Amino acid sequence: MRFLRKRVVYLWIKISTMLFRTATTEDFPAIHQVRMAVRENRLSDPEKVTRADYSEMITRRGRGWVCEIDGQIVGFSIVDLQEKNVWALFLFPDYEGKGIGKKLQALLLDWAFGQGTDYLWLSTDPGTRAELFYEKTGWQKVGLLDNGEMKFVRFKNN
Repeated sequence: MRFLRKRVVYLWIKISTMLFRTATTEDFPAIHQVRMAVRENRLSDPEKVTRADYSEMITRRGRGWVCEIDGQIVGFSIVDLQEKNVWALFLFPDYEGKGIGKKLQALLLDWAFGQGTDYLWLSTDPGTRAELFYEKTGWQKVGLLDNGEMKFVRFKNN
């Protein structure tokens, strides 16, 4: 007669807390670290976007948001109301596909349209995951810009 022993397996699952909040000028080092870690839409010159640029965008021209997981910024978005432009929406590559980009996008859209903006535009490199993301989340392609990037628009009532 065979006796079966019960084996108890414990599975420990770490539940991380996602916190979405408005970006501050103190977030610059972490935001810039995320920006430099992307696989697509890389800056040709890392010095091209400065602390002053981020500060200008989130304090005078628009607003930004960050997503923190366990105290670490893993993604951010910034909208420029003066140009009606999504200036940035980036995540650390390991955090893609978890809904963070959609939430950061929703925050900036809700805020910008709530400020009276009737449309926003953005651009991204064609043939990228970003291009697919924007198509799937309701942005309309309007054509290529002179720099070769694909331009998208999104209207308030989309």
